[in-house]
Amino acid sequence: MNIESNWKSIRRIFKQAFRSSLHYAMATVTPEGLPHVTPIGSLLLREPGHAIYFEEFTLNMPHNLENNKNVCVLAVRSGLLFWLSALIRGGFNSPPGIRLHGTVGPPRPATDGEIALWQHRVRRLRGTRGYETMWANMGTVRDVKFTSADSIHMAEMTRAAGACFDTKNIQLKGTA
Repeated sequence: MNIESNWKSIRRIFKQAFRSSLHYAMATVTPEGLPHVTPIGSLLLREPGHAIYFEEFTLNMPHNLENNKNVCVLAVRSGLLFWLSALIRGGFNSPPGIRLHGTVGPPRPATDGEIALWQHRVRRLRGTRGYETMWANMGTVRDVKFTSADSIHMAEMTRAAGACFDTKNIQLKGTA
């Protein structure tokens, strides 16, 4: 699917997934070639095909990314009512999840604007001890450039869900 023409729908699915589970799953590859999945709550989608995430709590990912910059981010809506209503209807009206594939850049200091975006996301938790421990001093980010996307398919259950995407162009401009 074309990331640029579908970015609005991709962002909507990511937002719905985050609301239901408070994180995404980001897969990297270990130096031994094994898959490694990490929950990431700090991924922020930006302009089409681009995102950042704060790298304060990822223990193995930085080491994995030294050898292989490829990542896959999975966002799944996990709300019980969403799934139950789809099961009763016999299908999803919108995709239950989506995968974005891409590469990650080197760590860098976050800009004031990026920190402000993060603080806006966690604003309701200010004043809690957990906020001060975890999120008050986020400062290192990595850029992510996504080159492809695909929605989750579950046979007949997701047949109607794909209608929210523009499927004319399959790849992001500038990719092979």
